[in-house]
Amino acid sequence: MSDPARGADPGRRPSELTLRETLRWAWRQLTSMRTALILLLLLALAAVPGSVIPQSDVDSLKTSRWQDAHPTLTPIYEKIGLFSVYDSPWFAAIYLLLMISLIGCIIPRSFVYWRAMRARPPKAPRHLERLPHQASYTTGEGVDDVVARAAKVLRKRRFRVDAAEGVVAAERGYLREAGNLLFHISVVVVLVGFGVGSLFGYKGGTIVVVGNGFANDVRSYDDFLPGSLFRPEWMEPFSFDVTDFDVDWLTSGPRKGMAQKFVSHLTYRESPDAPDKTYDLKVNHPLSIGDTEVFLIGHGYAPVITITDGNGDVTYSGPTVFLPTDQTFQSFGVVRAADARPTQIGLEGELYPTFAFTPGKQGGPYSAFGDALDPLLSMQVYTGDLSMDTGAAQSVYVLDKSRAHLVTKPDGSMFRLDMRIGDTVKLPDGAGSVTFDKLERWNKIQISRTPGKLVALAGVSLALLGLLGSLFIRPRRVWIRVRREGVQTLVQLGGLDRTDGGDVAEELTDIMEAIKEDA
Repeated sequence: MSDPARGADPGRRPSELTLRETLRWAWRQLTSMRTALILLLLLALAAVPGSVIPQSDVDSLKTSRWQDAHPTLTPIYEKIGLFSVYDSPWFAAIYLLLMISLIGCIIPRSFVYWRAMRARPPKAPRHLERLPHQASYTTGEGVDDVVARAAKVLRKRRFRVDAAEGVVAAERGYLREAGNLLFHISVVVVLVGFGVGSLFGYKGGTIVVVGNGFANDVRSYDDFLPGSLFRPEWMEPFSFDVTDFDVDWLTSGPRKGMAQKFVSHLTYRESPDAPDKTYDLKVNHPLSIGDTEVFLIGHGYAPVITITDGNGDVTYSGPTVFLPTDQTFQSFGVVRAADARPTQIGLEGELYPTFAFTPGKQGGPYSAFGDALDPLLSMQVYTGDLSMDTGAAQSVYVLDKSRAHLVTKPDGSMFRLDMRIGDTVKLPDGAGSVTFDKLERWNKIQISRTPGKLVALAGVSLALLGLLGSLFIRPRRVWIRVRREGVQTLVQLGGLDRTDGGDVAEELTDIMEAIKEDA
């Protein structure tokens, strides 16, 4: 390893360096452009699991379904934070190291660029005719007149000019490096913007059944992810009601049965004393209230189910959220009647919005369409202890059947509730009855407050500006030598393009013609 640290003997091994030399060597490695590129690549790779694996802070419903479907992988993914990638320690470590590396790159380059801005253009080579681009002509004018006129022409073309006796040195395109610096600074600004949002903002989700409402309070959320420095008193005191919900369904083509677009009609109040306002909430068209944004990210069905226990008491009644499992909105759900007597009652099964059946060994029930044209509720019934009094956390979409038993017919054959709207089915052995009252819809609402989004947006704009400067500003140097040869004055021009693809020869010709015309 050569030159491991400034002031260190290149022949020494890293293990022989002093603590100061080791720290200096580590700082140089961290702030090198190579390390910054590696960290940027690692950050991009680290974000891949966040796009592939469901994130609990983005869609807790989808995450819960994925965890239920992958019981082996779930504990492993939870340990390494793959269900919350952007809040994991290892992602934060890459994030901070990248920021430090970029700052360590930017500061020294800024001083170098500042000195270059104040420096004079490089002196003219002795033999301009050896340059790749050169031109010359002779005139009867004096040397000083040609030099003064050449300097004037170059300044009009936005060159920095240094004119001396018989020589003019000019340079332009020094803002290209400013574009590079601006791009690097913008990356830091974007990182800072996201950091501010994650520290002082919050993100939460809730499911609202159409016809119901929501008040912006921490206790009203189904899932809530605050920043580490967030305070609940910063939350906007708004509330809203989902008054109606419209869906357009595709009726033909390969995506038949899928929802093409959906609109949630809201009536909202920015504060308890504020007047009612209306808003049509659509995907990618959030409702902005102060610094908070309300997004519509999903929808589904909520069957209204009533359970009557063996004593004739209604122990459960209301809409129950069922989770879609495919594009036809065939949905899965769980119902618990914890207060049923003489034993608790649990339901688990499927909702088919448009019921259809394929006969045969490989066939079975399915939903032919996403719209509720012929809804059917098909559920199995469990009685016994549903483990709801143990104090352990349970997913609302998972029924603990470890201490319950499946209800069967008196002859021991399978018992299943297959109900359409309005149907009531009595349970065997006098356990009670279940009624499918009606079918309602629910909306999945995401609410977020990201105070750093304008900072991040400014960083992205600066990055675009810096990138344009880096791509389209061409650093270029031009030199002119003027000397007297007998009764004539020889004017030599030479140019050098510091990037590829330039038109230096053409510009030299234009400069030469401009000097002649001014004469």
